[in-house]
Amino acid sequence: MSQAKTGDVVRIHYTGKLTDGTQFDSSEGREPLQFQVGAGQIIPGLEKCIEGMQVGEKSTVTVPSEEAYGPRDERQVQSVPREAFPKDLDLRIGASLQASTEDGRQIPLTVVEIDDMQVTVDANHPLAGHDLVFDLELVEIVNA
Repeated sequence: MSQAKTGDVVRIHYTGKLTDGTQFDSSEGREPLQFQVGAGQIIPGLEKCIEGMQVGEKSTVTVPSEEAYGPRDERQVQSVPREAFPKDLDLRIGASLQASTEDGRQIPLTVVEIDDMQVTVDANHPLAGHDLVFDLELVEIVNA
């Protein structure tokens, strides 16, 4: 039986959880996730775990934050004057916003605090700083 290797297009089923068991994502009820091993289409630590797996093999792996979404960076948390936001914008804690950089890149932001004068936003990925646990099943090697 062949093993997944760099360059293969594979399909996996997965369930992603935090180390406390809180589930953050799953392919359950959906098509398996398809990607090319080694192409950087998924987090590096998960990609490493897929290499060498055989079709039908199941595994539970822990991916350290450094190989997932990286450590939290408190410099990515900024307070912005409330008047910088459109008056009709529905600002609430947990709301997802987007900012544009000077070069046109879009940065996703999460509202983490609001008061009369300031809105505090966080540009860290929501899973930054977390070790992630994945239940994996290699369903298919598409181009084996």
